[in-house]
Order: sequence, then structure tokens, then C-alpha cells
Amino acid sequence: MTMYSPSLIENKWQLYWESEKLFEASEESQLPKYYVLEMFPYPSGKIHMGHLRNYSIGDAVARFKRLQGYNILHPMGWDAFGLPAENAAIEKKIHPQKWTFENIESMKNQLKPIGFSYDWNREIATCSPDYYMHEQKIFLQFYKNKLAYQKEAEVNWDPVDNTVLANEQVINGRGWRSGALVEKRKLRQWFLKVTDFADELYSEIDNLHGWPDAVRSIQKRWIGKSFGAELIFKILGSEEDLLVYSTRPETIFGASFCAISPKHELSEKLASGNKEIADFITECNKIGTSEEALEKAEKKGFFTGLYVKHPLLEEKLPIYIANFVLMEYGTGAIFGCPAHDDRDNEFAIKYSLPIIKVVNDKDAMVGSHFLDGLTTEEAKARIIDELKKVKRGTERVNFRLRDWGISRQRYWGCPIPIIHCPACGPVAVPEDNLPVILPEDVDFTIGGNPLFNHKTWKHVNCPNCDKPSQRETDTFDTFFESSWYFLRFCNTKTKEVVDKDACKYWMCVDQYIGGIEHAAMHLLYSRFFTKAMTMCGYFDIKEPFTNLLTQGMVLHATYKDKEGNFIYPEEAEGRKDVVIGRIEKMSKSKKNVVDPTDLVKKYGADAARLFMLSDSPPERDLEWSDAGIEGCFRFLNKLWNYIEKFSNIEPSKEKNDHDLRPKIHSCIDFVTSSMEKMHFNGAIAGIRELSNEVLSLDINDKGNYIVIKESIETILMLLSPVTPHLCEELWEKIGNKESLLRSSWPKANPEFVKSDYYILAIQVNGKLRATLKVATSATKEDLQKLALEDKNIKKFIGDSKVKKVIIVPGKIVNLVV
Repeated sequence: MTMYSPSLIENKWQLYWESEKLFEASEESQLPKYYVLEMFPYPSGKIHMGHLRNYSIGDAVARFKRLQGYNILHPMGWDAFGLPAENAAIEKKIHPQKWTFENIESMKNQLKPIGFSYDWNREIATCSPDYYMHEQKIFLQFYKNKLAYQKEAEVNWDPVDNTVLANEQVINGRGWRSGALVEKRKLRQWFLKVTDFADELYSEIDNLHGWPDAVRSIQKRWIGKSFGAELIFKILGSEEDLLVYSTRPETIFGASFCAISPKHELSEKLASGNKEIADFITECNKIGTSEEALEKAEKKGFFTGLYVKHPLLEEKLPIYIANFVLMEYGTGAIFGCPAHDDRDNEFAIKYSLPIIKVVNDKDAMVGSHFLDGLTTEEAKARIIDELKKVKRGTERVNFRLRDWGISRQRYWGCPIPIIHCPACGPVAVPEDNLPVILPEDVDFTIGGNPLFNHKTWKHVNCPNCDKPSQRETDTFDTFFESSWYFLRFCNTKTKEVVDKDACKYWMCVDQYIGGIEHAAMHLLYSRFFTKAMTMCGYFDIKEPFTNLLTQGMVLHATYKDKEGNFIYPEEAEGRKDVVIGRIEKMSKSKKNVVDPTDLVKKYGADAARLFMLSDSPPERDLEWSDAGIEGCFRFLNKLWNYIEKFSNIEPSKEKNDHDLRPKIHSCIDFVTSSMEKMHFNGAIAGIRELSNEVLSLDINDKGNYIVIKESIETILMLLSPVTPHLCEELWEKIGNKESLLRSSWPKANPEFVKSDYYILAIQVNGKLRATLKVATSATKEDLQKLALEDKNIKKFIGDSKVKKVIIVPGKIVNLVV
């Protein structure tokens, strides 16, 4: 017998797959296509456990669908522009390009030994001119079709780094890197007209049936379609009106004040002649402009001394400048109804303003004149009719979504292909002059934007009039690159922006996989790009991603020494002075990390992949466990030893009465169904149950030979999307001449599939801890009893009290302790 040696086996089969070009995709196939894609990584230089989990999920899907007879596209690339490379240039005195490509090579060398079935021929790096030249062409098409424009906009400005900061990069009013107090400045910035597609982006969310409900909800909130009214308030003592947008116009009789944004035109007008107002606006600008920052900030206002007339009553309301009113939403002005809005209530209490209740506990109107007794919905329609009648307002649909500001004042990004001519204005760089390539000789020591500071790069003659002009020195926001890369993967060799025929064949992406942190911006911008590029004639595609899986994070316990310093898990072993902290997301700062490369060296890629997929459903967080990975390694060893012995047994045609076929075909049926639903942990549990049955059979009993061989072939096929190297090796050992990848996924014979039982997953606090075969007729009470009496479950519960039992008949029992 030979020992199970993961490194030898895995290297052997990776070389074989590569030499046979088994993962190279082609449109020249009669098979149905299937495009599976994981969100591509930033080349930081080192893969982490999140990468391992994400790519193990994607690879299991790709291999499963390949065996089912699909023509697979499974590409990989690098989201390679961004600030980290620029920071490295400053800190390590290394050019961003050198740092980035060294990291790409390093990460590629870490990924390849894990055996993911990528078509590396389609590899892209977004920082390569071969990629971003096409991105510049897309921008110019957007510009031509009036989807890209430039305007003056207020930005967060770091006076030390001399750059624009996103809201998320402003921490307590200071720049995240320099620590300098952030200023508000107006700069000319480039924008994309995402708002042109707001209604379409919103309405089509309901058609994204393959997306998680949580992500669809996030998209809807981000776009923020609302139905309400625009009300006209007369400013007393003035010829001007104040326009107010409200989603609750029916509460107008509960209004006790109006508030305007510090950025409102009226605020700026008043500030020009009033230092107190100007100082208040300056204070407001230090908060940051994100909704989250404004929600957390103490609600503050400044009374302007002005009043408006109520649109329907002979009453006047004071106008305040308030720090919580967004200029970017509605009209930048609100009416405050403190009885029915928490934010308005906090403000009213602070400034001793009236609180007037106009909606009762039964959602009916009170104290509202002609609206009394109506429901809020009925009242909304009635009040809009009245506002129209007296010419004090009208109905309005509003969107929270704003156009996307894509300008960034940094070097390591795609240059915006515009030339600013003093005579002609902004002029598009002629397409035959693309790409506009970044200069290599840049100086990061003098601060500010290296492109703006470059002595020669920005100076160029106008393509129209040949007068001395200046290149645009801003670069694209890095979300620009990731908003269309999935389209380029359809054909990375084409000289066109995208291959229309290849896009028609491969798109949409059948299964997209990535973190929920990208649920808003990346997914929204990708949807926008698809629609905008369709408008520009590149192809005809409505949505980019048919199905979406947002995988959970990988968690690990944290450890501290007696001084309170975080230490690595391996440093904590055997020490009595170590304090075990909370189980949290793996992070370098808390040192609760496990190196995937070390893991693969110790246990093999197959064991690592098996643990990543067997412990928790992919959409849930996975808690790292040394015992868990060791258990997976033991299982693979056990399987190896049994099948290794079996491969040396002389074939026999004898047959015992004992027959596993119903269990084999029930397992095929269950695993296939689980894989289709991406319930990998359930599929693995079903495979292990069949394995236990088979491994209990006597190899030396000739009457068992036929059923053992059939069972082994089934197990190897079903397990191969998860542990492909071991399965290939054992498939060969039992006498198969062709690669397992050239076989077909087994089909369950209905005659053998019994419907009177199913495999019940039993979880403790959401983690799979046991599986049981139960009758389909079992009641909820039966299932609860079986779960509580299972010996493995008893071990995990221990002395803890079961607080709640969640039962989904036919699927799971989850015990919350």
C-alpha cells in the first residue's frame, strides 16, 4: 500500500489538467454554456482564508456543472489599481507597478497549488494598458452619448495629501491617512449619469430572483425610490419660495418648522452676510457628508430669522439651517413633523419647537382638518390633490441615487482620456492615440497628485486646434475597472472593447460569488455599466448576473498575552498566561489568522477545500477550527486507505443479497439536489453517510465487490468538485483510464430512490453538527426528540441550556444554546 501524500497527488493532477488544457474555455462547443465567476481579488501579495473559501465555492460549482455536461467559463484576474499600491510606493520606495505585478505573481503562485479550475489564458490585470485602453474607449463612448460629464462639486479635501477623499475616508473630520482636518472644496469632477437609469435599475431588482433578498433590499435602499410630494412654502417678506420634498405630505398639519441643508442656496446666501451662520456651516461641514455620519451626529440647527407660510394654513413656520439635512436628497429642504419622525423629534426637543400629533395608533389621521379619519395612504392622495388645487405643490417620484463621481486625484489609476484646451474646452483623446499611458517617472515625495505635478506628462497640444493644452490629471475611481471586467473575460484577446458575439454566447454570468460588502456600489455600478454599454451599442444585455451568492466571513478566536497584546494562534498554544477573546473575522491587526499556504502544505489542498465547504452553509460565517480541518484530513485518509486496499482486490462477479443500490441512488439524488442549491455542507454530509456504509463492508468478501466498486465510483464522482485531486487519483487506481473530469455526473435511478426518508441536518447555533436519516412522515416533535437525543449533538450542547429549537421539516433542526 502507498500512503496518502497530498502534495505528490495534487501536483501530479494539476500538471495533467494543465497539459490537457481541460479548463480552457471555448465558444466552439455544442454543450450548453455556464459562466461561473468569483469577484476578482486585489493583489495585496498574499491570499487569505476569505480567498480560499470564496474560490473553493466557485470551483465546486464550476466542476459540478462541467460534469453535468456544461461548457464552462471560469476565469481569474486582478483588480489591480488603487491606493494601497500608492501607499507602498511612499512607504517602501517602490514603484506601484513593480509592487503590483510582484504581488500578482506571488498570489498566482499561492493559488495554483490549490488546483482551482481557472482558464488562466483569460487572465487580466486592470492596471495593464491592454485592459485600461478599452476602459478609456468606454468612457469616451459614455461622453459621446452624454452619460459622462464634468461639473463643479463639493468634495472632502485633504490639505496635506492634496487629494479628494471618499466619505468613508474621513474619520472624525480628519483624513484617514494624514490625520489632517478635512476641508470642503468645490472642484471640477467627472461624473457618470447613473441617475438616467435609476427607475430601470430599481424596477428590475424584482426580476433578480437568483439574488439574496438581503442584497436586493440593499440595492433598493441605495437607489431609494420614493413617492411623495413637492410642497411650495412662501418665504415671508420675500418674493422667493422654499421647495420641500416629503414622502409624508399627509403629515403637513403636524409641521412645526422647516429646515434646509448647510449647502442649500439660501444657506450660502445668508452666510455671505452673517458670520455666525458662516461659522455654523463650517462646523457642519466637519461632520462628513455620508448619511451614516449625519445620523450619528448630534442634531444641531441655526435659526435664520426667516419664516415661511404654511401652504394650507394661515400660520408661519421658522426656517432653520440643520446639520442633518442632505442637499443631495430631494430639494435639500424639509418640513419637520416632530411627532412622527425621530430625527425631527430630537431637533424639536432641543429647540423647544411644538410637537403636534396627526396620526393615531391605528394609522388614521387626527387633528388634520379635512384629512381626519382617513388612513395615511388615503390622506397622501387627498393632500396631493389639495396642494395641486391651491397651486402649493404636486406629486413627485424621487430617487436617493446620485450620479457617480469617478474623479480621483491619484497616480495609480486609469488616466481619464480628456485634454483641456483653453480654446476648445474638454476634448476627447482621439481613439487612435489610446491608451493614454501612465508615466513611469513619478515623484511621490512632494505630496499631491503625481500626475498633476509631473513636469511633462500633462502638457500636450489640443487634437482639434493644436494649441498648447493640458491632459486631465485625475484618474478613474477603481470601481470603474470592476464594473465591466466580467464582459472582458468573454474574450480577453479581442482588439475591440468587448467581443459582441462572445458576450452574446457567455453572458449573463450564471453564478457570481463574492462578499456582501459589495452589495451596494460594485453590483449597482456593474448593472449600470451593462445598461449604459447596451445603450452605446456594444451588445444587448439587461442584467450582468443571473445568480448571486454572498459568502460569509471566516472567523477565528482572538488571543492576548498578559500585557493585552494580540498574539497569533500558534503562539498561544500551551501558554497559561493567554486570554482567549471573542471569535471575530480573521484580520492581520488582531492576529487571529491562519495562513492558507501553510494549511495546504500541512494537510493538502483537498482537505482545506473540504473543510471550507463542509462546516457551514456558504452564505454564513465559518468558524475556523483546528479540529475541523484535522477531521477532514482523517476522513480523506480513511477513504484513501480503504480504496487503496480495494484497488488491489481481484475483481469478482459474485453478489451478496446485501445491496446498497437504493442508498447509492438516494445519495446521488440528495447530493445533486444539494449541489444545485449550493448546500455544499449538506451534500458532503450525504456523501460521508454513504461512505460510512461502504467502508463498513468487508473488502475481502467477494460477494461485496460489485456493490463496493459502484459505491466507490459514485462517492468519488460526487466528492470530486470538492476534493478533485484525491478523487482523480483514486478514480485511476480503481481501473479507470480516462480522467474523472471527462466522465459524467451520475444520475439517480428513480426505481432505487426511496421517498420515505430523507437526510436531516442538525445544527447547533447554525453550525452543522450531525445528520440523521429520518422518515418523511416524522412530525416536528419527532424531529426535535431525535435531534436532542443524538450522541454527537449531546456532546456539542454539553451542559448548555437549549434556548430555542428551529425546525424546517425536510431540511434542518437548529438548536440555539
